[in-house]
Amino acid sequence: MSDMKYIYFPKSTADEEIRAILDNRKTATRRVVKQLCGVKIPLSLQLFVSPHSGMVYYDGADRQLLIGEKPVVAPYRPGDILYVRETWAKVGDNAYGYKADDVWIVPRWRPSIHMPREAARIFLRVTAVRVERLQDITEEQAQAEGLYKGWTLTERSTPACTARQAFMWVWDMTIKPADRALYGWAANPWVWVIEFERIRKEEEIE
Repeated sequence: MSDMKYIYFPKSTADEEIRAILDNRKTATRRVVKQLCGVKIPLSLQLFVSPHSGMVYYDGADRQLLIGEKPVVAPYRPGDILYVRETWAKVGDNAYGYKADDVWIVPRWRPSIHMPREAARIFLRVTAVRVERLQDITEEQAQAEGLYKGWTLTERSTPACTARQAFMWVWDMTIKPADRALYGWAANPWVWVIEFERIRKEEEIE
């Protein structure tokens, strides 16, 4: 499994998203399809992701979507095993601490992007991948993202009226202000919807 893929979450929300996975509240995540940003695609167009090749099709899954003669391909496919990269530290021989646990005192945390697979504790199996507009997310789907009614940004913030509203707030937290015109909630970009289930570490080598 040396070619195992990984996934990590934006620094601004990573700890909370990791805790939601550990609590079995988060079973989906969304990523911008940057290849489609700025491309005029009718809102009514239905796009389909091949579960085998990861390529995107339209018109009843008969025509392959090409942008600049290049196919649009999903980053993951159903069945892929991913390890989650998170902010971490080595705390002993073959022992690791994780910032999301909020119980460790270490001299220096290491960024998630530098986490090796052997330090990972969370493994996910991709169950489905599709592509849709960001604002198509439903209340149920927002809950699958780990959000909920009453979620707050801080203790003094106004609670979200719905999980969908909480998702909207969280999404824009992860986008740099300079990029929101392209990738923010109001821009309604196309996104990959990646659904997954958590598996035991032992399963990733089976």
